[in-house]
Amino acid sequence: MPLIITAIGILLLIFLIMKVRLHTFITLVVISFLLGVGLGMPINEIMGSIQNGLGKTMASTALIFGLGAILGKLIADAGGAQRIAMTLIDKFGKKHVQWAVVLASFILGIALFFEVGLVLLIPIVYQIAKQTKISFVWLGLPMTTALSVTHAFLPPHPGPTVIAAQYGANIGMVLLYGFVIAIPTILIAGPLFTIFAKKVVPSAFNKVMEGSIAKLGDAKAYKLEDTPKFSVSAFTALFPVLLMSIATIVTLIRDVVGLEDNLFFAIVETIGHPSMVMLLSVLLAIYTMGIARKIPIDSIMTSVESSVKAIGMLLLILGVSGSLKEVLMDGGVGDYVAEIFEGSTISPLVLAWLIAAIIRLAQGSATVSALTTAGLVIPMLAGSDVNLALLVLATGSGSVIASHVNDTGFWIIKESFGLTMKETFATWTVLETLISVCGLGFVLLLSLFV
Repeated sequence: MPLIITAIGILLLIFLIMKVRLHTFITLVVISFLLGVGLGMPINEIMGSIQNGLGKTMASTALIFGLGAILGKLIADAGGAQRIAMTLIDKFGKKHVQWAVVLASFILGIALFFEVGLVLLIPIVYQIAKQTKISFVWLGLPMTTALSVTHAFLPPHPGPTVIAAQYGANIGMVLLYGFVIAIPTILIAGPLFTIFAKKVVPSAFNKVMEGSIAKLGDAKAYKLEDTPKFSVSAFTALFPVLLMSIATIVTLIRDVVGLEDNLFFAIVETIGHPSMVMLLSVLLAIYTMGIARKIPIDSIMTSVESSVKAIGMLLLILGVSGSLKEVLMDGGVGDYVAEIFEGSTISPLVLAWLIAAIIRLAQGSATVSALTTAGLVIPMLAGSDVNLALLVLATGSGSVIASHVNDTGFWIIKESFGLTMKETFATWTVLETLISVCGLGFVLLLSLFV
């Protein structure tokens, strides 16, 4: 019954948004409450659950998105995004520019959280699309594929890192096998799938770009000689990657060598926190994209203010999508899925993927589904000779399947790209499913050799 109630709630949500045209934010609040009632939660606790979910999601995303939007807008308004875009176009050529976007997204995605990579890359990809007169979605989908794959498969991202620790897998082998799996998965779910998606939903590729985050990249065009140097623009855009990479490397060295925590490591950990990384990056951009170019501080702050206004409603939608996830968890949907698989004798690799996939479909969060799956699979590993690194990747693959309305990522893509519900399902949801299925396929293939 919990799964049936969840399915009915999701169908009602889609109906209210697509047919009744009720605003997404209001719809998510209404459906969260109705699902709480349907799942048998005490009625006086449902609104508290909704508030908790919104609070947790805003706490983890608001600073990152707000500061990331400011950073993207500063780089775009100064002409830095245009300089990066034109340099990539010159190096790869208009014909191969999609591959340039995939490569850049993959490199950035290794170090950056999905949300950070998105708010950094969208203004740049927007400029590339504008300069080449290529559909933004044609370039944007492969970009999100690369970011999603690195998020699901590669340490130091939270999911694979924590799961590896819980399974007792060698994190180095997870990273190695993760790269082997990630590259073909990105090619299939990225550039190749985009060709198919363009035929199925041409409307998504033909529209004038109107997504809230994409507007951050809609700055006036400069003469190339009037834009910041490529080295300065690229350094400013890559600064979050550098900070996170340094913090991650220092932390790994500490853990491997077995050093005790001290003030130095505490400072490194603070600097490496995503929100602090974005704050320091914004301060750098204010200088490199503004003060150093003799731009008045008032003009710089105008860019800051307009960037935050552009994502205001997106932040509310993201927050309340966390409410929906919280209600599903408090309503016991995840526990119900766990009971279904208790005592199963399926291959651990397939079982981990299947459990993670069903929990993901039921409650939305990739990280939560991966961590929940780890707790369920560990007791089943006794006497098994399964490769633990591959088990981590199988779990990660299942945890990203079929992103839909109970996943914050679904709303990020919908609002950022200015897509309709139908277009988001036909592009992003299918894309995530491809990543999941390809991931499992390549894990099973690798298991024959390692």
